[in-house]
Amino acid sequence: MKKRAESVKLSPLPLPTIRRYPIYIRAIKAKMAGGELDVSSAVLAEELGLDPVLTRKDFARTGVPGTPRRGYPAKELCEAMNRALGWDNAMDAALIGVGSLGRALLGYSGFEEQNLSIPVAFDANAALIGESFHGVKIRPMSELGRLIKNLKVKVAILTVPGTAAQACADQLVAAGIRGIWNFAPIQLNVPRGVKVQNMDLAQSLAVLSHQVALGEGARA
Repeated sequence: MKKRAESVKLSPLPLPTIRRYPIYIRAIKAKMAGGELDVSSAVLAEELGLDPVLTRKDFARTGVPGTPRRGYPAKELCEAMNRALGWDNAMDAALIGVGSLGRALLGYSGFEEQNLSIPVAFDANAALIGESFHGVKIRPMSELGRLIKNLKVKVAILTVPGTAAQACADQLVAAGIRGIWNFAPIQLNVPRGVKVQNMDLAQSLAVLSHQVALGEGARA
């Protein structure tokens, strides 16, 4: 389990800004890897296809001062965005549902950049209990409450079928989970104070297929 940094009170950010910060962080890190020490909000906005006014406002929210004709210090800006997203603190998550998607998430190395680790995983399939995937041993659902409390895990990643999702969410809430990253295709009913972020793959695919269909129609 990773050591957490000292807690810092965060100010609420607009949801669109939250969604853009990871895009900026990746782009800024790429520039830093290329030896650049400063970054221009206007140049970065053009490279990313974003509105330069919005990007300048997003940068201003970090509190990092910029310099005319020079831009913003890349390392300081990147660190400020990480702090704003809470990525400067290590966060452990429990994964529930070790099917194909669950296993893929267990093996995703990109979580390290967001300071996220998955020390424990659970599944209802008896054939998987005791097996290890990407260094994580699979535990039975009967141990969920005890282990989550013992490990002091506050976030769960839910990758179970929709028919099982609500029952799993109820167990997670009872165990003290405060946030659920939900990949199941249903809306979860959770108490106030428990945060849910839904990842609806069908919704994302619908947007893509609609855009492709529009493009095909325009060429017909």
